Amino acid sequence: AFLTGYLASRYGLRPIPIYLGVGYAVLGTVLSILLVRDTRDHVRAELANHPRETSPLSFHEVFALTSFRDRNLFAASQAGLVNNLNDGMSWGIFPLFFAAGGLGVERIGILKAVYPVTWGVLQVVTGPLSDRWGRKGLIVAGMWVQASALFLTALTSNFGWWLVASLLFGLGTAMVYPSLIAAVSDASHPSWRARSLSVYRFWRDLGYAIGALSAGLIADFFGLAWAVASIAALTFLSGTVVAFMMREGHAGRSS
Repeated sequence: AFLTGYLASRYGLRPIPIYLGVGYAVLGTVLSILLVRDTRDHVRAELANHPRETSPLSFHEVFALTSFRDRNLFAASQAGLVNNLNDGMSWGIFPLFFAAGGLGVERIGILKAVYPVTWGVLQVVTGPLSDRWGRKGLIVAGMWVQASALFLTALTSNFGWWLVASLLFGLGTAMVYPSLIAAVSDASHPSWRARSLSVYRFWRDLGYAIGALSAGLIADFFGLAWAVASIAALTFLSGTVVAFMMREGHAGRSS
């Protein structure tokens, strides 16, 4: 985001910044082919330590279980959707909101870079913490930290406060992201864990589209600040759902 903002401010919005994205995609593909190893043997080893299921679940059953029948999986799925919903909103609305507040492209790029950098660095810490402290607390607190960051963004109008909000937004996402994946894995049997994760990812990534569309509609009718504040309220509500719905056992293992 920072490099894109710099390139856009120096060379214009297109095509130079777009070439950067193409380069990242090619690099990611090459690294995946050369360095990533299949984890199927790890699943087989874990299955050997679990009782065999008498009747294997169909994908339809796993979809229902992950979406609404299992309270832990439901709590994680809705939180994942809202987490990506506010992320999608931020990429669509924040640049317009910051530009309306008088910021140039380069400073907007800085604000948008602080969020993923904070998230990316801190989740190296929050992931191991979820193994020690449990998933639920980090998910609930992370959603509420995200909500506070969004409210702070909507209610202030200068670069300094927006920078603080971006840091908080990254912190909240770092608390939530690895903990949600771990919570879904905890609640899923190894024989259908990949299918459960695919359903969770379906709901989670659907949040990008819902966030962009809903925030755009709210912004058109009520203004940019209202769009940010409404998503903040939804994020807080999602954390509250996790607080009441999710159950957790010892050492981060779902009961």
